[in-house]
Amino acid sequence: MRLLCASVIFLGGALTACSFAPHYSRPPTQRPPAAYQEASGWKTAQPADDHGRGPWWEIYNDAQLNSFESRVTLANQNLKSAFARLQEARAQTRIARSYLFPTVTVDPRATRERQSRNSPTYNTTKPAIYNDFALDADVTYELDVWGRIRNNVAAARAGEQASAADLATLDLSLHAELASDYFTLRSEDAQQELLDRTASDYAGALELTQHLYDGGAAALADLDQAKAQLQTALTQASDMRLRRAQAEHAIAVLLGESASSFHLDPQPLQLDVAPPAIDLGLPSELLERRPDVAAAERRVAAANAQIGVARAAYFPVFDLLGVAGFESTQTSNWISAPSRLWSIGPSAALTVLDGGLHRAQSAQAHAAYDEQVADYRSSVLGAYQDVEDNIAALRQLEKESVSEAAAVAATTGALEQAQYRYKAGIATYLEIVVAENAALAARLSAADIQVRRMIASVQLVKALGGGWRAPGGPPAASAAGLQSLAGPPPAPADGTTR
Repeated sequence: MRLLCASVIFLGGALTACSFAPHYSRPPTQRPPAAYQEASGWKTAQPADDHGRGPWWEIYNDAQLNSFESRVTLANQNLKSAFARLQEARAQTRIARSYLFPTVTVDPRATRERQSRNSPTYNTTKPAIYNDFALDADVTYELDVWGRIRNNVAAARAGEQASAADLATLDLSLHAELASDYFTLRSEDAQQELLDRTASDYAGALELTQHLYDGGAAALADLDQAKAQLQTALTQASDMRLRRAQAEHAIAVLLGESASSFHLDPQPLQLDVAPPAIDLGLPSELLERRPDVAAAERRVAAANAQIGVARAAYFPVFDLLGVAGFESTQTSNWISAPSRLWSIGPSAALTVLDGGLHRAQSAQAHAAYDEQVADYRSSVLGAYQDVEDNIAALRQLEKESVSEAAAVAATTGALEQAQYRYKAGIATYLEIVVAENAALAARLSAADIQVRRMIASVQLVKALGGGWRAPGGPPAASAAGLQSLAGPPPAPADGTTR
């Protein structure tokens, strides 16, 4: 009984034992700037344009895009795979937490034995053949004196939060990829319409040139140039159909559908509609928006906890062992007071020679922590770069769209003048060809600039973390859909180990 009391006292002390994990705080990074460098003169979204706490893609006011985006979270197979990885991480946390509690096993046994007469323990006063009925329960409990189990739990929980952030990152990336593919396809619809119309115009020009050649008013070179121009336009139109089909197939995969059965009707992208205004917020808020940065920070916390696990290996492992049950040679008095048995007591195990194993494991844990810190700081720098890149892209592409619109107007006017001159017989068909090619190139370039503006807008939203959130609220990538998949999203990094 004294041993039992001593064990209970020892257990109570273990519950308030120390931990060898370093005190964790979020690794410092470079001080965020007061404002984004590329945002000079940036048009900020008004409150009516705010898309921060819901499906951010609705700012583009495209019903078809909204319909597709609402299906991605529950249909995409890559996202389901990431969700399964999150479930694995959650199970790993429960596994690690289970070691905080005693393990109880029940061992019923019923045997009939014959003892060897030549055994050194043979006793002639006892029967050589006898029954042995036993029913006992074993209790094993590791006293977490040095915090090994608690740090394992902290590492697993941080890993779970990192997996949840990975899921949010993938969800955000898939939604952004879908929007980019969608705008690419709509731009290809616009370019396809332009090329088909141009090919039709070239066919009409070829017919006119053929009549002029038959009447002796045009040279053979003019006819050959008209034919070559038409065939080149038809080639471009065919190539655009190929690119459009591939974009359509990419959208089908993102939606979890077969590319063989998925089809989108043509709907040309509006070339005169500017991308919506986006609220950049403050650079200091960026680290709280980006789920990939949160994932990197949580992995730092997990590596920090593993240092405590490695340090605890230098010290003894204390266990509390207990057995209680019944044992008898007859079933009639098996479960009775005289047949009861019990034992309880602590044990300790200390490794005294391991060939440098524990030292190497501790060095490995510290190196893993340094690696995760470097990765975290790299992700922070990459986050700022992504925002600055896309702000710059939107600003410069807006200027390009203005100059390219002027180029389209100028080449269209030059083409009209060349056509008048050719019909009047004061210009060769070569002048027509040059003017038509310049006009087509300008229009295709305008369509390309427009889709690049739309994609840069999508990528800026992605770089900002997919939107905003209310204080203490969930990340705004696709919160409703993600919660239906994964439950509550990961808590934001606040500099403490959870």
